[in-house]
Amino acid sequence: MNRLILASQSPARTKLLSHAGIRHEVLVSDVDEDAVQARYGVTDPHDTALLLARAKAEAVASLPEADGAIVIGCDSVFEFDGEAHGKPYTADVARERMLRMSGSMGVLHTGHWLVDCRDTAVADTNIITDGEGTDGGGVTARGTGATLGSVSSAEVHFMEMSAEEIETYIATGEPLQCAGSFTIDGYGGAFIRKVDGDPHTVVGLSISTLRALLGQANVGITELWTGGAVDPADVRAE
Repeated sequence: MNRLILASQSPARTKLLSHAGIRHEVLVSDVDEDAVQARYGVTDPHDTALLLARAKAEAVASLPEADGAIVIGCDSVFEFDGEAHGKPYTADVARERMLRMSGSMGVLHTGHWLVDCRDTAVADTNIITDGEGTDGGGVTARGTGATLGSVSSAEVHFMEMSAEEIETYIATGEPLQCAGSFTIDGYGGAFIRKVDGDPHTVVGLSISTLRALLGQANVGITELWTGGAVDPADVRAE
């Protein structure tokens, strides 16, 4: 059975995977994002998202706990007026950004990086795989050694926000830990008029991009389904 490790401490990302019925574990990387960016000198928001996703994935892939697993790292960067915006961390930064974003539009880039840590050799020569990543008995298939990434981007269009709304939103603490000072799956959703692109990208992990990366590592995403996806009827009833 293939193991998927999410190299992120983001509750939104693991919630997204859980709601999609995708079996996974969480193993947080200890990556100094500022140091990584300083080392490579990357300033383009698109490239920064991919660089940091790779740094997180490779850091976790180097840990013994990741042996035999597939690791996915993600990082989101918001591009506004040509500038890269990560997490604001402080109320002053969040306030300044949101006042500028009100009634405007930006692009949320989410980088994804996959590292296949499965053994590239098959010890038992009698094992015959079925092409879907595992043999008939559920034994983990031969690894590909893949290390590859992709960026998913989506335009986010904001409604006009009053100063009072911005202050109340900041007081919740939610925007301080979100790339761009907002999130679509929380209080911030009230201020988003529309999204052009994959909405999962704005949450921080594109399920369709994950599927494509897994496919390049010869793993079908359906192999990771738990049968525990959220029932749409339950969602409508809430």
